[in-house]
Amino acid sequence: MRNQVLAAHQFSVAPMLDWTDKHCRYFHRLLSRHAVLYTEMVTTGAIIHGSGDYLAFNEQEHPLVLQLGGSEPAEMAHCAKLAEQRGYDAVNINVGCPSDRVQNGMFGACLMAQPARVADCVKAMQDAVSIPVTVKTRIGIDDSDDYQFLQDFVSMVAAAGCEQFIIHARKAWLKGLSPKENREIPPLNYPRVQQLKQEFPQLNISLNGGIKTLQQAKEQLQYLDGVMVGREAYTNPLLLSEVDSLIYADTTLPLTPEQVVLQMLPYIEQQMQQGARFWHIARHMLGLFQGRPGARQWRRLLSEQGHFAEAKPELLLQALAKLKPVADLTS
Repeated sequence: MRNQVLAAHQFSVAPMLDWTDKHCRYFHRLLSRHAVLYTEMVTTGAIIHGSGDYLAFNEQEHPLVLQLGGSEPAEMAHCAKLAEQRGYDAVNINVGCPSDRVQNGMFGACLMAQPARVADCVKAMQDAVSIPVTVKTRIGIDDSDDYQFLQDFVSMVAAAGCEQFIIHARKAWLKGLSPKENREIPPLNYPRVQQLKQEFPQLNISLNGGIKTLQQAKEQLQYLDGVMVGREAYTNPLLLSEVDSLIYADTTLPLTPEQVVLQMLPYIEQQMQQGARFWHIARHMLGLFQGRPGARQWRRLLSEQGHFAEAKPELLLQALAKLKPVADLTS
């Protein structure tokens, strides 16, 4: 099972805070049956001490990876065990987020400077669970951004039992740049990630950062085991509808955007009965018709009316009518 989960990582959707919640993932799963989906980063503190259920997901979301933020081996192992009990397919350690809040909590990209601590977390987690424990990291931090630094980090963490690394091909500036700027300003360095795969052929190495098309993804898959796409999969979700055929060679016809909308209706109704608001779910669907005639009207209607407490699932059908008469869909 461990190898099956790692092999499935040819294409994955990045963990994105405030974006890839369970509603977003349910929506994305309708577009791709095979893409590996990630939760938003969840801290060990939230899971252990928080009052909410931070591990909730829909069964339809598999294959699904929980991304954990933390640096205490015992706490990481405890949360990994809870994740396995809940049915997650893998657990990923966040060693890539550069925000001040994350640094103050002693996790995220600052942990690249502490490979022994990351290795201890991996070892403790691997001892506690049978599902894969993986690491998402950067190519470097601040002035520690040469290949040797990355090589040493991966070598030590791999020796502790980590078989899969997702590498954001930018270094992180821990001081002076915001998280948004850290996704855009440090230059991408794909060759460095490819070099890492050449040196560690036994490891499963995925590339993250700057991928906007499936053609770009396929090009990188000539050198690497997987590609992780972030913002493009969110702002242009229809990209995911071609993943199964182009990346996984699955000949099953994908759902059309209109079919996806119709399949979201009962899900939204069910979630609203459990207390969710319409906008909590519909906001993830704004980019579904990007590039299509009427897409602006689709976004506008949902954005302007979806926030209201009284908004209902039928608003999706009204927005859909801006693109194509609903009668054409149901006849």
